[in-house]
Amino acid sequence: MTDAITLRPLPPPDADFSTRLPTQDDLPCDDGMPMETPRHGFQMWLLIDALQGWLKARGRGFAGGNMFLYYSLEQIRHRDFMGPDFFVALDVPLGERKSWVVWEQGRTPDLVVELLSDSTARYDKTGKKELYAQRVRVPEYYWYDPFNPTDFAGFTLVGDRYQPLRPDARGRILSPALQLCLGIWEGVYLGVQAIWLRWFTPMGELLPNKDEIAERKADDAQRKADAAERKADDAQRKADAAERKADDAQRKADAAE
Repeated sequence: MTDAITLRPLPPPDADFSTRLPTQDDLPCDDGMPMETPRHGFQMWLLIDALQGWLKARGRGFAGGNMFLYYSLEQIRHRDFMGPDFFVALDVPLGERKSWVVWEQGRTPDLVVELLSDSTARYDKTGKKELYAQRVRVPEYYWYDPFNPTDFAGFTLVGDRYQPLRPDARGRILSPALQLCLGIWEGVYLGVQAIWLRWFTPMGELLPNKDEIAERKADDAQRKADAAERKADDAQRKADAAERKADDAQRKADAAE
């Protein structure tokens, strides 16, 4: 996410926040700039999309991306904007947010994913990583390059430094906070055939997005309809057989007379 343009004015640098801290309604929510490429945007939405149902089932949590994260008043005064490409916070009420304001929400995100590009990769792997560790104190940090799927790594916060999380034999990384895995999946999303970063259960099952859930429900409904049709056909065949048997019996009775 770029850091150049704001959609609404900030409070002045010398604003007095002693009586009331600013909320998401007071602050810019994003910079008005799109993701680096459509693939980056699709990847962000895929991570959010697949996690929405999981969070709803838990009854708490928020997943978002490409929106500003505010972690200190000093950051506001210096107009030092930052917005994770993707993040999730677990122990918060469900519902939408305009931006993530740490003192308003009562916590930092549990996990952040930055989507690398040629222009951001170096900073995402150095300065931004250090900022998330030492200033924002995000427990887990990941990066992934949508156009170079081998450039994928995850880290957990130990003290004020990130330590690498070890991938499993399939290259997936288990999130200590979510107890879900992040890993590579090849397929079609929003009409684009690519290698995507997806959520998996610890047992290896893909966490489905809304379209996949709808497709599964449609397939289940079709299977039930097919089964009902087969059952009706079987019942009709049995009825026809019973009718033929009755006709045969009637003919035999007529012949005996």
